[in-house]
Amino acid sequence: MAEIIIDTYQCSGCETCVEMCPDIFRIDEATEKAALVTTALEITDAVYQAAAFCPEKCIEILE
Repeated sequence: MAEIIIDTYQCSGCETCVEMCPDIFRIDEATEKAALVTTALEITDAVYQAAAFCPEKCIEILE
């Protein structure tokens, strides 16, 4: 099963991932960084695209 890792240190909170895939990503109100909506995720093409379009390259998908 694939896993999504977000490097919150690198994350700028730009919300690109949230705009592209709001059912997977959200912005944590406390840190103003990207976070996962849930850990039980289906890795779709939209998730791969959100990771690819992240300007900080802080989203990694482990197969």
